[in-house]
Order: sequence, then structure tokens, then C-alpha cells
Amino acid sequence: MKRLVFLLLIILCFFLLMDRFKEPPTLADSWLTTGDEQHLLEKQPAKLFLDDKQDLPTIYVDKHKMFQQMEGFGAAMTGSSAYLLEHKLAEQERSALFKDLFTDSGIELSYVRHTIGASDYSVDDVGNPTSYTYADQQGPPEDPLQHFSTAPDQTVMDMLKLAKISNPELQLMGTPWTAPPWLKYGEHTYNGSYLNYTDQRTYEIYADYFLRYLEAYQAQGLPIDLLTVQNEPLFETAAYPSMSMNAAEQQYFIQNFLGPAIQNTGLQTSILAYDHNWENSKDYADTVLNGASDYTAGTAYHCYAGNPKDAAELQQLHPEKGIYFTECSGGAWSEDFGDNLSWLMDQVIIGTTRNWAKTVLLWNLALDETGGPTNGGCTNCRGVVTIDSQTSSIKKNVEYYALGHISKFVQPGTKRISSTQLPQLATVAFYDESKGEVVLLAVNTGNSSQTFQLSEGKRYLQYTLPPQSAITFTWKNAA
Repeated sequence: MKRLVFLLLIILCFFLLMDRFKEPPTLADSWLTTGDEQHLLEKQPAKLFLDDKQDLPTIYVDKHKMFQQMEGFGAAMTGSSAYLLEHKLAEQERSALFKDLFTDSGIELSYVRHTIGASDYSVDDVGNPTSYTYADQQGPPEDPLQHFSTAPDQTVMDMLKLAKISNPELQLMGTPWTAPPWLKYGEHTYNGSYLNYTDQRTYEIYADYFLRYLEAYQAQGLPIDLLTVQNEPLFETAAYPSMSMNAAEQQYFIQNFLGPAIQNTGLQTSILAYDHNWENSKDYADTVLNGASDYTAGTAYHCYAGNPKDAAELQQLHPEKGIYFTECSGGAWSEDFGDNLSWLMDQVIIGTTRNWAKTVLLWNLALDETGGPTNGGCTNCRGVVTIDSQTSSIKKNVEYYALGHISKFVQPGTKRISSTQLPQLATVAFYDESKGEVVLLAVNTGNSSQTFQLSEGKRYLQYTLPPQSAITFTWKNAA
């Protein structure tokens, strides 16, 4: 009898120990946006990973396969955006919107781009189109930049300061559309043309122009983290501020003038090459990175031609350099919410990050109900939000929700990890080592619901994602 009791006690202890060392349950939170707009970045009921594997398409996530470290997500504080935020919103409305855009009670944008001087979205204090640089008037030979001033950017700087108050960790990127016209060849114009390469002094002056800009912004409490040398250097137009710059010239300018100038000042600004479309980018970027490697951190891309895989080709050639996605705009040419959400998530949010992008930045942070005010560029573009110039009402556009699916959950410093792609179900995953948390984004690009399961160790979570819909899952990783 004593032996039987002893045996039973051993068996009981065994099961108690087994239960003690059994993996605790894993709970996943999720946020859903549907193509029919019935759910807009809406938190869903938490679900458990269960010991219940089904015969379903499975998404496996592997935190041991890590890729690039993310730097941030956001949009551009253009002159037009800053004008609307400053002049079309009351202080209370503006404060609420900045809280929604830049804090963890909203979508917590972590990166903002701005234009160095005027772009196709630059206006004066009453909303009229205006073009300018920080040195429109040429100074004397001993100081050609004597009249340098960032004063025309005051509204932009004021709005950037408010954004940084909302998110003190906010990072900034600067991009010029044109050099001062008197530094250009031939007709001195904001719109089109190129630097006067016949005068070697041009490059020295232009490098100094960038330095003065960086120092002026830093003095305003707005240090610039990333800098590109020219917006869309393979495109010039007579319609708005622009300038062409071929790959050899950009390499020459960075290697011999701009790079050493920034390095000598001790500024922490990183230089990016290119800043144009995915398409036909490899040769241009390869030329700059090869010839100015000491002074370039990577390559910047836009979405208007080509696809994200073009950037991955360059990453294979220069794995030590970063890939940065810096511009994409939606517009009235495509108004269906589901179509736009599906494309943005598949190509921009998921497509770029799966292809090594460290940032995802859209174009105008805010535009009005007419897609303006503009300075000669796109007449039907759409901002992340729309601010009605007559009523001051604010509309969150599809771009807001697409950005929110990543910016709200993936903090700078988080690393991308391996995740399974399924037919019509694109995914990307991240691991936050400081939190021990996995973030998985998925989008159903098809026209019918997709049922799948997530794998977490030996446990599974089943989910059905509606057509043209996106979801973000987060959970503490136990594996």
C-alpha cells in the first residue's frame, strides 16, 4: 500500500512539474482596416495561439532570421502642408491633429521629410504659389551666400517644431528641388536646368549652401538626420522648381565637396544618393555609391515607376549601404479605398520593407479639398490627411491608415525578420528585441476572403482576412 501511495505521489509530482514547465499561452492583439471602410485601424478582440493546427495556408515567422533595422515612417511637411496646418486650423484643432499624427495615442509617425527651399508645393502666407531658395540674390565674390536665409521656411519650421514637441524622437530629412538660380547654367531659373559645371566654384558654393542650411535648422532645434542632394535628379520641368543632376555629377559633388564639408563640421547628417523612382535606378545609384562610398549612407527611392524589387538588386551590390523609401503620393486618379489600401500595403508598406527599406515616407502630410495649394505640380494629388480650406474639417485618407499599420507598431530600432508570403496575402514581420514582441503585417490583395493560420512555435492562430483588407498582429514571442 505504501508503495502504491509513493508511486501515486511521484506521478502527481511529475504532472505538476510538466504543468509548471508548459509554455504559457500566447495572446495576440490585432488592428484591422477593411476595404469597405467598416473597420479603420480598429482594434480587434485578442486571440490565443492554440494547440490546434489546421490544414490551412500557414504564415511562419522566424525572429532568428533578421534583416535591416528600421529608422522610421512618415510623410513630407511641404510648404503647402505647413500653410494648411498653420492657417486653416485653430490651435485646438491643430494640437489634436498633431497628437493623432505623432503620438502613441495616434499613429506615431517617426520621420518627416521637408523641402530645402521651394518645391511644387510651396506657397506664401496667404496660400499663393511661390518659388524661392535660401539665397535667391547672389552676394559679392568674397561671400556669394551673403544673403542666405531660411526665413521663407518659417511656417515649415514652426510646424516641424510642433511635430517634434509631439514626438521628441522625430527624425528629419531634407531634399532640395533646385539650387539658387544664379548657380545654374544658362538661363537663371528655378524651373529646370542644371548646375553651372563650367565654373568649379559652383560646387564649393553649393556645398556651403547645404552647410548653412544644416546649421540654420540645427540652430532652430531641428537637426537634419538624412539629406539627399537632389529630388528626382533625372527629371526637370519648366512647370515648377526642379533641376537635373546626372550620376557622375552627383558622385563628383558628394565625394569632393559636400561629403568632406559635412564631415569637417562634425554634423551627424547622413547623405543619400539618387532620390528618384525604382525604375532604372541601379546604374545611377551604383555610380554614386562606388565613387562616393565614404560619404553616402545609402539610396533613396520613389514609387512612380518600377517596383520595390529594383531596390533589392542594389542592396545585393552594396549590402553595407541602406535602402530608404522617401516618396509616394495617392491622388484622385484612384479613389477606391480598397484598391488604394491594397496597393499601398502590398507595394509601399510591405513591398518596400521586404526589399530592405529602412524608412517609408509618403508625400504631402496634408493637402486641401482640391489637392492643393500647389506651385505648378500635381493638380490632383492627395495628402495623408485632407484639411478643408473652407470648413477646417479634417479627413483621414487611406494613406493615413496604411501608414498607421506600420508606424503605430514598429518603432525605430526594430528589425525586420523572416515571414512567409502566401498567394494574394503579402506579409512582413518585425521583432522588437527591447519588448520581446513580434509585429506582423498582412494584406489580402484579392477579391475574396483569405483564411490562414499564424504559427507561434507549436501553436497556431486561425484568422480570416476580408478582401482588400490589412491587419497588424502583435504578440510576445515565446520561441
